[in-house]
Amino acid sequence: MKISLDHISKRFQQHWIFKEVTYTFSAPGAYALLGPNGSGKSTLLRIIAGMQGPSLGKVHYTTNDKPVGLDSIFPYISFSAPGMELVEELTLREFLEFHFSFKKPLPGLDIESIIEISGLQAAANKPIADYSSGMKQRVKLIQAIFSDTPVLLLDEPCSNLDQQGVDQYREWMEKYTSGRLVIIASNDVREYFFCREILVVEDYR
Repeated sequence: MKISLDHISKRFQQHWIFKEVTYTFSAPGAYALLGPNGSGKSTLLRIIAGMQGPSLGKVHYTTNDKPVGLDSIFPYISFSAPGMELVEELTLREFLEFHFSFKKPLPGLDIESIIEISGLQAAANKPIADYSSGMKQRVKLIQAIFSDTPVLLLDEPCSNLDQQGVDQYREWMEKYTSGRLVIIASNDVREYFFCREILVVEDYR
């Protein structure tokens, strides 16, 4: 899949967060959106995901050289961010059953194998509300990384993770992102260590 940003600008009230971002992301490829907190990298990632509209400009999605409309991109994109909400009344197993009723898991994986890979087997039947912040972050990551989508968008993926969680994330990135378009919004090199292409959001102010 290819995602093209055509003169994307975003303004909050009278303040421009970024202006005239023109850039193309192509699969397979790993890209990092860099910048300190408040630079607009998370906002740009949400615009790329179709979750938020730009103030000016347009995002174009194409697959096999055919355009994909904004209302049709859900099956193509997986997204994770620290602030995204989980259905915390559900157990992990129930949450994954619900999630994968909308998107298929990666080939060769199923819910039980994903739970095992996540390392959350002991808590799989507990409500997510009872999880620690690090465990909740792992849930947010696994629902995105292990969905069979050509595009994977991750915002600050190592937030709330201890070193074991960071090591686990690095392993997943190396093993499960081949052939995909991956875009990471980050200011932590541990999160985008594998990215070959860099877009510095502050350059577009």
